[in-house]
Amino acid sequence: MRGRGFRAPGTLSADFAPRPVRTTEDMQSQRPPLLEVKRNLDLKTALVKSSRLPLSGSRLKRGPDQMEDALEPAKKRTRGMGAVTKVDTSHPRGPLLSTVSQTQGHTAAQKGPKKTGPRGCSAVGTVLRNQKPAPAAPAQKPGTSAAPVVVGKKPGKRPAWDLKGQLCDLNEELKRYREKTQTLDRENQGLREQLREVQGQATTLGTERDTLKGELASVRTQAEQGQQKLGTLSARVLELEECLGTKESLLQELQEERLQLQEERSTLSTQLEELERRFQASEAALSSSQAEVVCLREKTAAQVTLLAEQGDRLHGLEMERRRLHNQLQELKGNIRVFCRVRPVLAGELTPSPGFLVFPPGPAGPSDPPTRLSLSRSDDRRSTLTGAPAPTTRHDFSFDRVFPPGSKQEEVFEEISMLVQSALDGYPVCIFAYGQTGSGKTFTMEGGPRGDPQLEGLIPRAMRHLFSVAQEMSGQGWTYSFVASYVEIYNETVRDLLATGTRKGQGGECEIRRAGPGSEELTVTNARYVPVSCEREVEALLHLAHQNRAVARTAQNERSSRSHSVFQLQISGEHAARGLQCGAPLNLVDLAGSERLDPGLALGPGERDRLRETQAINSSLSTLGLVIMALSNKESHVPYRNSKLTYLLQNSLGGSAKMLMFVNISPLEENVSESLNSLRFASKVNQCVIGTAQANKK
Repeated sequence: MRGRGFRAPGTLSADFAPRPVRTTEDMQSQRPPLLEVKRNLDLKTALVKSSRLPLSGSRLKRGPDQMEDALEPAKKRTRGMGAVTKVDTSHPRGPLLSTVSQTQGHTAAQKGPKKTGPRGCSAVGTVLRNQKPAPAAPAQKPGTSAAPVVVGKKPGKRPAWDLKGQLCDLNEELKRYREKTQTLDRENQGLREQLREVQGQATTLGTERDTLKGELASVRTQAEQGQQKLGTLSARVLELEECLGTKESLLQELQEERLQLQEERSTLSTQLEELERRFQASEAALSSSQAEVVCLREKTAAQVTLLAEQGDRLHGLEMERRRLHNQLQELKGNIRVFCRVRPVLAGELTPSPGFLVFPPGPAGPSDPPTRLSLSRSDDRRSTLTGAPAPTTRHDFSFDRVFPPGSKQEEVFEEISMLVQSALDGYPVCIFAYGQTGSGKTFTMEGGPRGDPQLEGLIPRAMRHLFSVAQEMSGQGWTYSFVASYVEIYNETVRDLLATGTRKGQGGECEIRRAGPGSEELTVTNARYVPVSCEREVEALLHLAHQNRAVARTAQNERSSRSHSVFQLQISGEHAARGLQCGAPLNLVDLAGSERLDPGLALGPGERDRLRETQAINSSLSTLGLVIMALSNKESHVPYRNSKLTYLLQNSLGGSAKMLMFVNISPLEENVSESLNSLRFASKVNQCVIGTAQANKK
């Protein structure tokens, strides 16, 4: 039952929170309301028994005809009853309604709002003591479980012969009384549970009171002991004061004697004092020097020990940092794919709204985006009515997506941890993939020289490596860097760092093993230049940019027609601990991935472009096959099908970390090539090549 004054059984309301300890008189003051509820229950039971209904609850559910048949025996029994029975059935509403009114009055009083007081259950007793007699027919409040009030004209007094009607009235009243009896039972049960809880609280508080009394007695005992100790100490202080007075008088006498002796001594030992003063000064200086020497020796030994301990601890922390750093990179994935969309350049048509959409990241708008949606409308398709075909939306998901407004610094921050892995001894390979004019070379090498904001990944990675290597030198590590820069044009390896007579002799470069039984690959006749600062790397990039093979294409006035591979071999050594590590860092700017146009008329120049495009697409396809084979753990990986994959095979296997930038154009005219690039990158993103391992010796 739900009402204003009661709650479901088993629920302790705020009115029954822990209260101060109550006495026996307070608990006895709560008994009359419970006795009143019991008296109401006894009254309802007497009313139910006095009705003497001839029909059960199941018979009341029958139809009118069946009810009349069932009442025939009841009528006969009614005729056989005495005059008193007839009086009871002919006047069923008088005393019954008055009793119901009284019961409803008690119920309404119990449902009233409770008032909290100093006692746990005083609110219930107050409500029951202040209840007022209810009118004979009070208005039923919404939400109560009492029988509904009949709206309309009240039925008149039934005649004495209408036993069936009287029986129906009695059954209805009996049903209402049963419902009220159930309601009162539930309320009584709730009050009993609340009384039981309050009694439990009173018992708990009584126990706490006894405990506090015991603690108070203990504190009083301690206070008495403290007073006794204080008296003892006071007596002791008086004794010490008396003793102090005696000592002071004796001290005064001794001081007077001392003054006399000093006067005699000063007259006899003037020269002796001077010699003693000099000797004491020399002795003090000597002892001070000796103590200082001992202290310095102890400090030196402590510093040496501390330095050795700090070195061991620093080395352990560095090894732990490398392990955790590699663990973090493995959690991100040994093959990661980033998508970068270049901005619209001057003179290009601005794409329509909704052509490229960058949904927010998993954590909301503040999280960097990882998804890209591209819309495509096919003008060749149309509906039966001649209307254009609806736009098709393609959704792609990568490890990170860089919108057109992304800066070079923001892009490098995402790969700086990967560059750090190369310094820790893990092979790293970073690709820039996409069609011609999508911004691959800008991502790798940067924009015009002299603008630090436009620097690409290669110069920023070199600056980061040199800076970290300088910091590690304080921990005993020494690093060396050897750079090479080659391009693969029409499956021919060329040295982009060649100068003088060697320039243009790329056909002589071949990929070979460094030695018998060695897994390291080198390019014969290619320059391997040791570098130690950023300026040396900038000079190499400028030379390679001049030597790279470019040509004019339909997508770009000056397009790279080869794969450029910047390799940096990193070697680290800790001489004191006998540790060595080494790994290559490969930064690859792939050639444009546009497809062939089958309807293109082939002239002398177009044939050369055709051969270039075929070689480029073949090497890119082989790269995809190699990654898929590594992901599927196949026994044979087709590294030798392409010079690109053969050169980079040590940086693509299970002990390497790989990152691919898929660069796409924001123009609608390049939507077909953009979709092909995104689909290829999505396949690469689904591959897993295993756990990377550091190359340590």
